[in-house]
Amino acid sequence: MIKKIFSKISIRTAALFERANMTEHTFMIIIAIIIGVLGGLGGVAIRALIKLVSSISFGGASSLLQNIIDTPWYFIILIPMIGGLLTGLLIYFFAPEAKGHGVPEVMQAILLKGGFIRARVAIIKALSSAITIGTGGSVGREGPIIQIGSSIGSTVGQFFRVPSKRLKTLVGCGAAAGIAAAFNAPIAGALFAVEIILMDFAVAQFAPIVISSVMATVVSHILEGNFTAFLVPKYELASPYEIIFYFILGAICGIVSFLFIKTLYFSEDVFDNRFKFPEYLKPVIGGLLLGIIALAFPQIMGVGYETISIALNGDMLWYIAFILIFTKIIATSITLGSGGSGGIFAPSLFMGAMLGYFFGSFVHSYFPNITAPANAYALVAMGGLVAGTTRAPLTSIIIVFELTSDYQIMLPLMITCIISTIISSKLSRESIYTLKLVLRNINIKGGTESNIIKEIPVEDIYSKNFDTINATDNFSKVINTVIKSKSPEYPVIDSNKKIIGVLFLNDVKSYLYEKDTLKNILIATDIAKTDFDIVTPDDTCADALDKISKLNQEGVPVVNNKRDKKIIGMLWRKDIQDAYLKAIEVREISSNLASSIVMKDEETDVHFLEGYSISEIPTPKSFIGKSIKLLNIRVKYGVDVLAIKTRIKKKEKVKAIPSPDYIINENDILVVAGEIGNINLLKNLP
Repeated sequence: MIKKIFSKISIRTAALFERANMTEHTFMIIIAIIIGVLGGLGGVAIRALIKLVSSISFGGASSLLQNIIDTPWYFIILIPMIGGLLTGLLIYFFAPEAKGHGVPEVMQAILLKGGFIRARVAIIKALSSAITIGTGGSVGREGPIIQIGSSIGSTVGQFFRVPSKRLKTLVGCGAAAGIAAAFNAPIAGALFAVEIILMDFAVAQFAPIVISSVMATVVSHILEGNFTAFLVPKYELASPYEIIFYFILGAICGIVSFLFIKTLYFSEDVFDNRFKFPEYLKPVIGGLLLGIIALAFPQIMGVGYETISIALNGDMLWYIAFILIFTKIIATSITLGSGGSGGIFAPSLFMGAMLGYFFGSFVHSYFPNITAPANAYALVAMGGLVAGTTRAPLTSIIIVFELTSDYQIMLPLMITCIISTIISSKLSRESIYTLKLVLRNINIKGGTESNIIKEIPVEDIYSKNFDTINATDNFSKVINTVIKSKSPEYPVIDSNKKIIGVLFLNDVKSYLYEKDTLKNILIATDIAKTDFDIVTPDDTCADALDKISKLNQEGVPVVNNKRDKKIIGMLWRKDIQDAYLKAIEVREISSNLASSIVMKDEETDVHFLEGYSISEIPTPKSFIGKSIKLLNIRVKYGVDVLAIKTRIKKKEKVKAIPSPDYIINENDILVVAGEIGNINLLKNLP
């Protein structure tokens, strides 16, 4: 009922925008402003919610760290356990994607779901993160704010029925708004969205992202004032020779970043795969372990901003800073690995501040005349750790610069962040965000197009019209088969149609000079290769292409199953390429069907030649239950069916170049191309 009401409001609102006759650019700017305002409100709300939970958990005094220190030891252990239980139940029963640090889930939505994020994620992420952080979880609030902002961007885009291509941009707008609201840093927010979330600096819709980031900052200013996350002392480069130490600091930041990444994912692996316990109770164990660590080092609880401020003011003992680097790594890894909800941005800043303070104390004690105080190194290393973990050096540089508004910090900051990124990249190919996606077998480097091939099943495109060679055929019969079909490869089968080898055209050619001698002596099994691979209809084209490439073949046999190995077809490299290109084309068509405000109509057209268009139309009732071949759509109606989109339980599956034997059902939407008049006739069919 609620969904129907939401849909009706969405359609009517979209119609108002359409009647306003605005350009697409103007439309995107207006939507970006809306997302920026909502993202800013979300950032303010999550901070207020964290404060509320913290005050309930540890008291309402101004200093959370002091409250934790004054809390009885048994409450320090018990409170994170209670928080873990509440968080575990919320995530397990309402939104599993709210688990962890959130950014990989946003990236996954961009890569595989066209930017679609469930609206409930924003609510569950806000509640679970506030509980985790407010009860002492060793995580940051920035990751949750990013995921909440991204969810808001996606929800707004879905409300206005924007196409997938634009929806991704709106998710980036939400992420930018989240970072901007978290740090009062609009430039860093915009850079974060394009450098990490969208992974594309050439994104055409950069203007909406910047606008959302600025609007979120404005909202944050209005409601909370022009605050700064940290009170940072003025920085000054003591000597040109000091640059040498920043090179060294950058290298150490890269090593510690790598250690953090590996520890975090080791913890996730332990809790996910080796720790046999109900999912919703695992955060309770994490809370117990965290509380035990906090008895000795209470600084590791929560976001840790107070401890960072102590280091930036120069009021910390160097050996305490050194110990806190590693205790924070362990504490954050336990919190997130066990199933808590929160970000890794603040922990990275924390580790950087501690590492920089320790390193600065060391070099300043030995080289006081050419080095700045320890707190200057703490500030620079904050950017270095973020750059090393996220592999986003530009965002890291700008975010620290916006925190300080001090140009003097730029040179050492740039050196440290770049060196940290290089060293961390050498030690581990993936960032703390992308590693989670790689572990889920999601291709990051290739973008969304390279993942399309994983969505095309072998069943949809393999050829059932193919030539085989019997195992007992003599060389003369083999040559006759090869001459007639001209295929590059032939499956060799036994009397039960079970494949026992593959015969390659090049192998046949090598025997042609002796064909008269060998024609009745040589049989197919003598020259067939037994080093071959197979696929089944349930495999994907990505699996097939891997096998084709590995053996340097042009095709791969398709069998009914891997046990019987009865040949049912061949899948050729060219078929995969054609299907891939068609799927890309269909996806582009689906995105561009709504490239203007027309996108809000149920039926949409794209005009590609004068008098011709490509349209999405609902299936006429008279088509249901009949095959494309039986309907003879091309001859009767003068249009070509390019693809069929099937919607089942909110999921949409696109079948590119459908088979003539495909049976049309009531959930199908036809993507057709032809003359506009013919398409209009098809639309009006009963």
